[in-house]
Formats: sequence, C-alpha cells, structure tokens
Amino acid sequence: MNYHISTEPGAKLRIDKWLWAARFFKTRSLAADAVDKGRVRIGGAAVKPAKDVRVGDLVDIEIDSVAWQVEVLGVCDVRGPASVAQTLYAETGESRSKRQAEQERRRVYREPAAALHGRPTKRDRRTIDRFSGGD
Repeated sequence: MNYHISTEPGAKLRIDKWLWAARFFKTRSLAADAVDKGRVRIGGAAVKPAKDVRVGDLVDIEIDSVAWQVEVLGVCDVRGPASVAQTLYAETGESRSKRQAEQERRRVYREPAAALHGRPTKRDRRTIDRFSGGD
C-alpha cells in the first residue's frame, strides 16, 4: 500500500491523529484522551487534540510515566506499519538516554506496592496490626 508522508516544512496534521499514525497510541481516542489530560505538549505548551502539529515541532509525550521527546519529521494521516510510523519522528538524544536510564532504574528497583491490589485481607490486617502494635 502507498502511504503519503509529507515532509514539507509547512505540512500539518491534528496532534491526536499524528500520535495515532506514529503508533504512540493504539487508537485515536486514546491519543486524544492523553492530549486532554496534558500528557502531550508541543513546544512545551499543553494543547488540545485539534491542535495542528507541524514538521519540525518538538513534541513531549508521556505514556505510562515514560517520557518521550520527539521531533516531527513528517505527517501521515493514515496508520501504516511500524516501519512507516518510525519515519514520522526522531527521538532526541537526551530523551533516549533519560528513557533508557528510567527503564534500567525500574528493572533494578521494583516499586514495593506494585504487587498490592485493593484492600488488605484479614490475614494482611493481622500482620499489619502485629507490626504496628495495634490490637
């Protein structure tokens, strides 16, 4: 299939559509939701999903507390394979090193509460009470 990718300096596309086409999010509505929540910024400024992103813009994206900073190299309004999507942006060197350092930190240091879900069981409660000196 032929994917029309525009790399001209004036080329623009809605940010939610670009994030979806660049495969940062699985659906366009997830991309729009992330933009609404302020997890996506263009040039450091929070934007709305309808804001146009242009070739050459710096976009900051936070996905599951992993931060990306990418430069827009092209726009494409259809979602293609990953090989095509990767040509739409270039991650900055600083962003890549920060992201790798964060991944290494997460691999080495596990969050203690990550395995806990919901309220403590009766058995957990008794253990907590035993250590805290409660009844």
